[in-house]
Amino acid sequence: MASPYIEIDAGGRTVKVTNPDKVYFPAAGATKRDLVEYYISVGDGVLRALGDRPTYLKRHPDGVESEAIYQKRMPKHPDWIETATVRFPSGRTADAFCPTEVAAFAWCANLGTIDFHPWAARRPDLEHPDELRIDIDPQPGTGFEEARKVAFTAREVLGELGVEGFPKTSGNRGIHITIRVEPRWSFVDVRHAGIALAREVERRRPDLATTAWWKEERGERVFIDFNQNALDRTVVGAYSVRARPDARVSAPVTWDELEDCDPGDFDIRTMPERFAKLGDVHRGIGDQVFALDTLLEWYAADDRGDMPYPPNYPKMPGEPKRVQPSKARPSAGEADA
Repeated sequence: MASPYIEIDAGGRTVKVTNPDKVYFPAAGATKRDLVEYYISVGDGVLRALGDRPTYLKRHPDGVESEAIYQKRMPKHPDWIETATVRFPSGRTADAFCPTEVAAFAWCANLGTIDFHPWAARRPDLEHPDELRIDIDPQPGTGFEEARKVAFTAREVLGELGVEGFPKTSGNRGIHITIRVEPRWSFVDVRHAGIALAREVERRRPDLATTAWWKEERGERVFIDFNQNALDRTVVGAYSVRARPDARVSAPVTWDELEDCDPGDFDIRTMPERFAKLGDVHRGIGDQVFALDTLLEWYAADDRGDMPYPPNYPKMPGEPKRVQPSKARPSAGEADA
């Protein structure tokens, strides 16, 4: 009879894993134990990316084919696991998971946490992000190849600004680029910088990229989701496993690798070996931080102004009407024209 639990060493701390042989990823044949051991194996990388960041948990306690529990508030936990108090757009607050050691990821994985979704800000200053995130999201009719082309256009823009971005696969069809920035701008400012950058990419590749918030306007183009830079919005963390039967992971890559890699190359089985061989290919991400002044100047000079926020946000200053174009009523001047 299989043991109801095992104990695993995670960075010098013992973590109990219950039902270790439960299959979580049927296509990969990977178990809960495999998931816990995976996060330990890439611990240095995931901690570099997520350490000291409020992080939301996407849990599947019965495996990826079960219903997800997306948890912003940290469940009951041992004293050694830390939290951070976050503020939602509504003004309410909650204590979120805030990882400070590898064992914390292993403990959360035992709860069935597949994906980790970190904030763009770190303690002790949660009002000022230290990351600008470019979320390149393929739309119907497009895929990873189109996302790759948009990513290299973004890299071109960043290079002209003297800024270095670090790409990773999303673990699905998309690509994320992370830029470490000086933590002296608000979430509103960083979002505006993201809008300016996205618009410049769109200007250079109108055939491939779009900043249209409303799906009906995007067509078969790749959406650059500027709203992922807003308060309380997150993208899946580097090295996070995705809730897919094949157990793909969101894989940090170099720009050279992005030229011809496939997102299916990186999963719960292949990433530990890759990490043991190469280490964290994003280990230099914190060596230099960048300013947003030029991007904010671009935003201020653009007479299109702001873009809509997600629907759970209160109406924001300067935001246009939050209604999809096909349902918008014409203004009095438009009606008289």
